[in-house]
Amino acid sequence: MRDEATGHATGHTAILLAGSRPGRDAFAERFGTDLKALIPVAGEPMVRRPVRALLEASTVGRVIVLSQFPERLKAVLPADPRIECQESRGTIAQTVLRVIDDRSIVWPVLVTTADHALLDPGTIDEFCGSAANADLAIGVVEQARLLLRLPATRRTWLRFRGGGYTGANLFALRSPKVAPAIELWRSVEQDRKKGWRLVALLGPAVLIGTVLRLLTLEGVLARLGRKLGLSVKAVRLSNPLAGVDVDKPGDHALAESIIAGAA
Repeated sequence: MRDEATGHATGHTAILLAGSRPGRDAFAERFGTDLKALIPVAGEPMVRRPVRALLEASTVGRVIVLSQFPERLKAVLPADPRIECQESRGTIAQTVLRVIDDRSIVWPVLVTTADHALLDPGTIDEFCGSAANADLAIGVVEQARLLLRLPATRRTWLRFRGGGYTGANLFALRSPKVAPAIELWRSVEQDRKKGWRLVALLGPAVLIGTVLRLLTLEGVLARLGRKLGLSVKAVRLSNPLAGVDVDKPGDHALAESIIAGAA
């Protein structure tokens, strides 16, 4: 999106996380590369797919791709002036904190990942629109909705009173006020696939209430918001495929089947 008067990009600044874990990546090596973001999906490097979706979304103005090897990713991305490839350093949380501390950043900020191979512009616009009134918004997909679309899929589910959810790798940050939330994330990011560890930080009552399914998702996020002094919102996305990322060979086969219209 561009301001017609100034010619400058407007809308969300999108941060796309395309870093690699330390050491060898057996998943990437299986597909002839050493970087997960460069794994081919339906004939093109995986990172290109979510970047293209971000560029096509009406709510995104600028895309910052973060990787330990920014030049290698830049070589496979569209030649679009809205894209900037930067070097990531340290953990995901440290990298995001460094970027949002940059005074040139245009808020709000949207964070997503290079393995979101099925991300589409409609989902991005739906998420950003629904996130507008929250300091921090988290995209989720309802378990029932995803299993209706893909009955055999296996995801990491967080279960609350009223239903289970999986994350959609979409986060909206409205202002620098969200820094405490990123700091909290940093304390558990090595276990980011185990959402209950984040819930546990809110205290034993919340953890027990979640385990026993006494609390709704909104109830847990309200407590998180009070702890951080922020308004925190879950955005339930209508497209169930927003809950599918490409993190292992089975996910890769599934994504290619979906893209080919066979699943």
